[in-house]
Amino acid sequence: MLIVGFPAGPFGTNCFLVAPQAGSECIIIDPGMDAIPGIEDAVAQHRLRPAAVLLTHGHLDHTWSVYPVCNGYGIPGYIHPHDAGQLRDPLSGVSHQMAAALQQLAGGRMQRIEPDEVRPLGDGEELDLVGLRLTVRHGPGHTPGSVSFHGATDEGPVMFSGDLLFEGSIGRTDLPGGDHRAMLRSLAQVVLPLPAETIVLPGHGGSTTIARERRSNPYLQGLPVVPPKRGM
Repeated sequence: MLIVGFPAGPFGTNCFLVAPQAGSECIIIDPGMDAIPGIEDAVAQHRLRPAAVLLTHGHLDHTWSVYPVCNGYGIPGYIHPHDAGQLRDPLSGVSHQMAAALQQLAGGRMQRIEPDEVRPLGDGEELDLVGLRLTVRHGPGHTPGSVSFHGATDEGPVMFSGDLLFEGSIGRTDLPGGDHRAMLRSLAQVVLPLPAETIVLPGHGGSTTIARERRSNPYLQGLPVVPPKRGM
C-alpha cells in the first residue's frame, strides 16, 4: 500500500492519497482547505489516478476541496449519512465564531462543496476500491457521522482516524453535533480493541500507534475495552 500524506491549509488538516502502488488508481481521504496543490503534486509524482474521495466527517477543514476534487476528476465522494448535510450546509457544523472566520477566508461567500455524486458510508462496511480493502467504522462524538477507515499495509494494520483519535489527544466535542459521551463510547468500541501495532494516521498532527496511545493518551485511561459488534 502506498500512502502519501500532507497537512493542508490554516488548520493543518492531513490529506492522504492511498493506492496499491505507484502508477495505479488511488483514493483521497479528507481533501481540506488548500489541499488541491498537494494532491496534484502527489498525483504527478506517483503517477496516480484518483478514483474516489473518502471523508472521515463533515467539518469544513476536511471537506473544503471535495467539490473541485470530485468534479474535477469525475469521481464520487463518500460520507456517512449523519454528516452528509454538512456538504449542503457547510457552516452548520461549526461555531458562529469559526463560521465568521471561514466566511472571511472564503472572501465573504462560501463556494459549493457538495460534489455531484455522493455515496453513503455504513458502519462495518467493507470498501473494495482501486484494489484496496478498507473497513468503515462509525465513531460518533466529534460529529454524528464521524468514521475511521481501517486497512492493512506491509508494516501492519493502519487506521485513518480522522478527528476521533490524535497523538496524545482526541477530537473536540464542543462544536454543533458534538457529544462527549458518544466520543468515549467510540474510543472504547472502535479504538481500544485494535491491535497494539496498528498505525494511526490522524486528521491533524503526527502519526502514532495504538500501543502508544493506550500508554500515554489521557483520554483513553480507565476506559473499558468494548469488543466490536458481531459481523464487523
